[in-house]
Amino acid sequence: MAEKERKTMVIGHKNPDTDSICSAICYARLKAAITGKAYAPCRAGHINEETQFVLNYFGVEAPEPVETVKTQVRDIEIRETKGVDRNISLKKAWNLMQDANVVTLPAVSQNNVLEGLITVGDITRSYMNVYDSSILSKARTQYSNIIETLEGHLVVGDESAYFSQGKVLIAAANPDMMEYYIAEHDLVILGNRYESQLCAIEMEADCIIVCEGAAVSMTIRKLAQEHGCTVITTPYDTYTAARLINQSMPVSYFMKTENLITFEDGDFIDDIKEVMASKRHRDFPIMDMDGKYRGMISRRNLLGARGKQIVLVDHNEKNQAVDGIENAEILEIIDHHKLGTVETIAPVFFRNQPLGCTATIVYQMYHENGVEIDKTTAGLLCSAIISDTLLFRSPTCTETDKAAALALAEAAGINIHDYAAKMFAAGSNLRNKSDEEIFYQDFKRFTAGKVSFGVGQISSLNEEELVTLRERMMPYIKEAHQQHGVDMMFFMLTNILKESTVLLYEGAGARAMLDTAFHLEAGQESMTDSREGFVELPGVVSRKKQLIPAIMIACEE
Repeated sequence: MAEKERKTMVIGHKNPDTDSICSAICYARLKAAITGKAYAPCRAGHINEETQFVLNYFGVEAPEPVETVKTQVRDIEIRETKGVDRNISLKKAWNLMQDANVVTLPAVSQNNVLEGLITVGDITRSYMNVYDSSILSKARTQYSNIIETLEGHLVVGDESAYFSQGKVLIAAANPDMMEYYIAEHDLVILGNRYESQLCAIEMEADCIIVCEGAAVSMTIRKLAQEHGCTVITTPYDTYTAARLINQSMPVSYFMKTENLITFEDGDFIDDIKEVMASKRHRDFPIMDMDGKYRGMISRRNLLGARGKQIVLVDHNEKNQAVDGIENAEILEIIDHHKLGTVETIAPVFFRNQPLGCTATIVYQMYHENGVEIDKTTAGLLCSAIISDTLLFRSPTCTETDKAAALALAEAAGINIHDYAAKMFAAGSNLRNKSDEEIFYQDFKRFTAGKVSFGVGQISSLNEEELVTLRERMMPYIKEAHQQHGVDMMFFMLTNILKESTVLLYEGAGARAMLDTAFHLEAGQESMTDSREGFVELPGVVSRKKQLIPAIMIACEE
C-alpha cells in the first residue's frame, strides 16, 4: 500500500458568506504554518458579490468548490500494483504476482491505458486445461518469452520475432521417422543429435530448441540462418523444456479484455460497495480522471476506508454543513454560533466563542501561536469582521471584534470606513442577479423542535434597492417555500444605515409566530405593515442574535 499525506479541508457552511470564506482561507494558512501539513480552504457553495470583491481586492483565489465530502476511492489506500506489458509470459506474470503478493495483474499500454486483467485463476487454468500442440503459435508467443522461460540462449534468429504458425513437437524418433512428423513452421524440441537438428531445419521448422545445453555446430548455425530457422539452447532436459514451454505464452491470450469492471478515483465508496459485493472478483482496477490506470482495490480496502479530514469554520450544524458530512472525519470546529447538531466519531478540537465573527477567533489564534499576519491575511480577516458585524452596527458585535478589525485594517493598509462602503456597495449590486441567486446568496436552514424553517438575508446601504427587492422576493419566497419543504420561510431585507429589517415570511402560522416572537400587537403600526407577507422590524439587523433566537423561543411556546 502506498501511504500518502492526507489533505485536510477547511470549509465553511453552505451558501457561504464573507466570514465563511475568509475564515476558511486564513485558518488553513494558520494550520499549515503551525503543523507543516497540507490544509486546503474549500467552499460549499457559490461566492457572493461581496466576498468576490474582497478576494479581488486582495488578489486571492476563491477556495476550491466542494459539493460533497462523502468518502471517495481516492480517500482510501490504493494498492499501486504496477501495470505489465500484455506480451509478458505466464511464468513472468506468476512470478510478479508472488513477489507482490497479489492475485491480479493489470495489462496496460505504453500510455498506461488498461488493456486487460490476468489473474492467478487464469494462469492456473492455462496449466490444467488440455490444449492442442499448436496453442503456442495461436497465442503468438514471442521468442524472447521462450528464451526467458527456458532460461535459454539465442544462437540464431531474432528474439523479438513471434512464433505464430505451426505446432510444438518433441523429436523423439530417429531422423528417418521425423520427416513424417515435422511440418513447415513447426517448433521442435530436441537433443544434441546432429542428424535430428539437420532434419528439422531441412523440413523448414521455424524454430529448434536444443536441450541440455548442447553445443550447436557451425554447420547447423549456417543452415539455420539460410532457412530462417531460430535456434535456442536451454540447460533443461527435453521433458522439462516440454513441460515449461507453455508458460512462455503471453498473458494477452488468457487475460480478460471485455466488460472489465473498473472504478474512477472520484467514485463514492457507497456507490461501488454493491457492485463489488455482486462480483466474484477479488481486485478491481482504479482509473484517474483521464482514464489512465492508477492502481487496484479489493473489498478489504473498503473495510479500512477513512473519511475525508475536515475542519469546520463558521458553523456547527449538520443542515448547514456540506453534503456528506456524516461520512467525514471532523478534526476541528471553529465557530461563533450557538451549538448545533454536528456529531463526531471521536473527540475534536472545538473552539466556540460569543463573538460577532469567526474571523475574530482566527485572529486571536494567530497571536496565540505566534504566527505573523501578513497584509493579505489581515485584509481578509478584517473584511470578514466588517461583513458579519455590519461595520460594528450588529448587536452581535463585541469590543473584541471591533478592536480586532481596527488592528487588522491598519495591518492591511486600508481605511476601514471607506473600504467597508465599497465592500457593502459591491455586495448590494444585485441588478443582474436572478431572484434565486439573490434569495440564496446568504441562506441557512434551521430546526426548532418539530418546526423547520429557512432564513435568507440581504444587507444593503440603498433604501430604494431594498424596496425593489421586496417586490421581487415576495413572489419568489412562495416558490422557495415549496421547493424546500420546510414549515416556514423568511427573508431579511436589512438596511445597514437605518439599522432595520423588512422581514418577508411564508408558511402556515408564520405571521402568528412572528407576532409572538416580536410582540407585534395591534396598534404597533411602526412594527408592522398592513399588507400580508412582510413585517418591519426596526433595530433588527442580526439573523444570528436577534431573529433566530426569537423564532426559536416562539416555536417552543
